[in-house]
Amino acid sequence: MIQVQNIHKYFGNLHVLKGVSFNLEKGKILSIVGRSGAGKTTLLQIIGTLLRPDQGKVIIDDVDVLKLNGNKLANFRNQKIGFVFQFHHLLPEFTALENVCIPGFIAKRKETEVIARAKELLEILGLVDRMHHKPSELSGGEQQRVAVARAFINNPSIILADEPSGNLDSANKQELHRLFLKLRDQFNQTFIIVTHDEQLANLSDQIIHIKDGEIIP
Repeated sequence: MIQVQNIHKYFGNLHVLKGVSFNLEKGKILSIVGRSGAGKTTLLQIIGTLLRPDQGKVIIDDVDVLKLNGNKLANFRNQKIGFVFQFHHLLPEFTALENVCIPGFIAKRKETEVIARAKELLEILGLVDRMHHKPSELSGGEQQRVAVARAFINNPSIILADEPSGNLDSANKQELHRLFLKLRDQFNQTFIIVTHDEQLANLSDQIIHIKDGEIIP
């Protein structure tokens, strides 16, 4: 389902990624682990089409995404890729429900369909009683679950998560880890997760270790 082929990325004279390649099947969880500065987040941003490599290919659902430009790229990202970040990036003026709906509205889907799907996701994630609360009224764990629901609203092919449990306490970390497994099993969802958390990495179907921009055994 996902093919990452010979990815190279430079920032000036700094060679950040040095020929990274891997494949990932649908319905699997892949963790990318390594020290800070190893190139993990850069790789995730390239897979998510937020950053272009200097060399290589990224193929998702048989689409060579690096050949897409402009509206085609934006539409592909909106419809095929869900993002979960360490910092939730929820819009403070909107409720949990409204935050979840935003990518669906951007995709120009029917309002009633988007709202119904958002409510369904919030119920699955145990937030049915919190959907009309704004982010400032939610705990860190609740905010992260809202961010996960938002990532799922357009039924994407892949969820990309960058240190998703980095700002959570131990109890909420474990809850988030169980949630990813539940969503993988329930929706046959594919995840790529950048993490320092060994417990989360060990729950994954596949782990790659990156050091100095290269995958190591």
